[in-house]
Amino acid sequence: MQESVIYQDILQKGEQKGKKQEALALILRQLPRRIGPVTPQLQEQIRSLSVPQLEDLGEALLDFSSETDLINWLATQDS
Repeated sequence: MQESVIYQDILQKGEQKGKKQEALALILRQLPRRIGPVTPQLQEQIRSLSVPQLEDLGEALLDFSSETDLINWLATQDS
């Protein structure tokens, strides 16, 4: 069973979902420490990002100094 294509597909999707949840949780903890409270609307935009986009945001947020930086960064993303 572990060798079946369907099993492998389900396993891979589960791993991707877990990776996204971890990245999202980390970013949503870091952003308020960097720029202050994040509005629910911005949180929803962040939740809609892909894993690679979340990884990019994790790096970019180190350079943010205000909510405007986050808004501008999100505007450049194709989500």
